[in-house]
Amino acid sequence: MGLKHSNILVIDDDLDVLTAVRLLLRPEVGGVVTEKNPEMIPHHLAKENFDLVLLDMNFNASINTGNEGIYWLKKIKELKPSVSVIMITAYGDIDLAVRSLKDGASDFVIKPWHNEKLITTLKSAIQDQPYQKKSNQASANRAGILILGETEPMQDIFYKIEKIAPTDANILILGENGTGKDLIATAIHEQSLRAKQPFVKIDVGALTESLFESELFGHKKGAFTDAKEDRMGRFESANGGTLFLDEIGNISLQQQAKLLTVLQNRQVTRIGSNQSIPIDIRLICATNLPLQELADETKFRKDLIYRINTVEMMVPPLRKRKADIVLLANHFAKIYAGKYLKPNSQFHPSALEKLQQYSFPGNVRELQYTIERAIIMSNNTEIEAKDLLFSPIEKLPVEEEEAAELKLSTMEKNTILKVIDKHQGNITKAAKELGLTRTALYRRLSKYDI
Repeated sequence: MGLKHSNILVIDDDLDVLTAVRLLLRPEVGGVVTEKNPEMIPHHLAKENFDLVLLDMNFNASINTGNEGIYWLKKIKELKPSVSVIMITAYGDIDLAVRSLKDGASDFVIKPWHNEKLITTLKSAIQDQPYQKKSNQASANRAGILILGETEPMQDIFYKIEKIAPTDANILILGENGTGKDLIATAIHEQSLRAKQPFVKIDVGALTESLFESELFGHKKGAFTDAKEDRMGRFESANGGTLFLDEIGNISLQQQAKLLTVLQNRQVTRIGSNQSIPIDIRLICATNLPLQELADETKFRKDLIYRINTVEMMVPPLRKRKADIVLLANHFAKIYAGKYLKPNSQFHPSALEKLQQYSFPGNVRELQYTIERAIIMSNNTEIEAKDLLFSPIEKLPVEEEEAAELKLSTMEKNTILKVIDKHQGNITKAAKELGLTRTALYRRLSKYDI
């Protein structure tokens, strides 16, 4: 259905807003009904069929918490689940946006809005109606890419994908190994305006200095010993589409300089050629390095960071989204039960508890392999705790707080040893210099086994 044939209900307690929206939408839509009192929403939904509801987030100027809008959003979805709802808010923070999307909103607009932007948002919501997600648990694109998650960090990821994908902004995806950065890059491409054009992926961190230019920029026949024919580089292959450079944090400063030149000039020159070739790509990069390490100019050029990082996305590790573990485990169990012709397996409560207590240093990838192994080895229709064997190759993460505590403990122990040595074992004098009582010092000696 197009916007021209849609019927829209607008609810806002500001009469000026209602008048402005009615005048804007009247020539654009099939019908528009405005309402100041949200208590009338059930009446309007019962009386008339609406394709879309434009709903204000706040109806009480003395409160302005957004809870009124969330309440009426849930009420609308309860009465008419198929109706798209776009929230109107004066508060553009992402937490509120994610909350409304999680509760069933299709999108949100911020007051004051640009008329063109509002029309585009309405069109998008109407056009997406036949393909609406069954739930907010997952983000699935047209190519069948499935990213699962119910937790707030993942809802934030889904929201950003939805907002960023249609643009040509360069994106830097940050996250530990195994968190699904490549899936997110693919989902962004598939939901972009370049979806029908090539999606080219390359692990640049694995390229040697000699291969880097040839792989990315191409070469002419005879340019070097093994150049037996002309070869198109990855930039040219991705022309018109998306180029995904994985593990970009691992390339050398020399490689970074060459990459920066191409991104600035938007053209490549094959090795052995003097002819520049224009390129039109959307760039997505990913790395497992923290942004602080990338900011170290002895390792990574700051001007390149700004070039590749128009928008930054941080993919949370699985230990930071433990509520998603059961959802993911059930998903993988279903996949591998089908693959290995096993009966659909359920998880014993003890197995679920074991999964949720483990930190998964290998993230979603480790969980996936753990479930696959359990499905293969289990002879029962129920996966028990003993069937779940975690990989010995993964190193358990040390949390920042634990690392800081360990560092402070080491410093305290070394200081005590130094002062005791200075006073040749005299506990009274050592305690006095350390500003402790003898009892407190003895407790620390016992703690550190001194």
